[in-house]
Amino acid sequence: MRRAAAHALVKLGRALDEEHPITGEALARGDVMVEQARVIVAAIDALPEDLVDAELRQRAEKDLVALAEHHDARELRVLGRRILEVLAPEIAEEVERRLLEREESRARETSRFTMGDDGHGSCQGRFRIPALEGAMLRKHLDALAAPKHRAATGVPLTEPGHGDGKVSRPLRLGRAFCEYISTRNKQGTPKAGGVAATVTVTMTLESLLGGEAAAKLDTGDRISASEARRLACEAGIVPVVLGGRSEPLDVGRAKRLHTGPQRVAIALRDGGCATEGCDWPPGMCHIHHRVAWARGGRTSVKDGVMLCPRHHTFAHDRRYRMQHSPAGKVSFTRRT
Repeated sequence: MRRAAAHALVKLGRALDEEHPITGEALARGDVMVEQARVIVAAIDALPEDLVDAELRQRAEKDLVALAEHHDARELRVLGRRILEVLAPEIAEEVERRLLEREESRARETSRFTMGDDGHGSCQGRFRIPALEGAMLRKHLDALAAPKHRAATGVPLTEPGHGDGKVSRPLRLGRAFCEYISTRNKQGTPKAGGVAATVTVTMTLESLLGGEAAAKLDTGDRISASEARRLACEAGIVPVVLGGRSEPLDVGRAKRLHTGPQRVAIALRDGGCATEGCDWPPGMCHIHHRVAWARGGRTSVKDGVMLCPRHHTFAHDRRYRMQHSPAGKVSFTRRT
């Protein structure tokens, strides 16, 4: 790391001596900082030579050095990209077009993603993606990490042991990323070999009905029975229920999931989460079987009930008792 930093400084020094004496002199006088000098050099070097002549490049460099007195490196980077809007507006759009297209092409070519299991129940990874996809991902995760969404789904807004009790942004985004992956609908799941790329969970009928034996994933990993039961009603998971001799009793979700028309009918009837006092809208709710599918429940409008993510979690949490009222509402009470 230190060697790379030293190499970068040597490269900057050479550029200042040979091609950017105006910035080099400003750095020597202390008028600009090293990081500001690096930004100025990058901005000038990015200008296309066939459109920007030496005189215009020199004017742009002088202006950026002057702006460095009042702007830090981050602000200076933005100004450097727009410097021609003031100095040469007639070519500014064309220069920006070339710059953006070059950066976008490079970003696509250098996209990377690595991920590995740490052996302790977690996966770690790194990624590099274009700014557009990055902005889209950030927007999605920010929505899932928003206080209103977290409160509605039962994720704590504060947590002991985190300074003032507030959950840090990286932790909130990490939880949001988990929700983002696990709640993808069937239409949004990519295909592999003509079928949706899903994770298959194998568990015994006894575990599905409340037993404690761990469930197995087709990746070779194992998850707790309670986690498998929670996932049994959500997208992206194919339950394989086994009988006493490990014969498959049911594979797939075609008959287990409610259809689009059934979901619309249930939404019109329940108007959103059916839990007393909850106003979570239909578009962000799940459909839960009133009678568990494993216990003979039917995938029908009558036997389906709309629940928000938080109350759907309660429905699969043995610490809570779920009760149905004649009016079609449900309520949850903590078991003692």
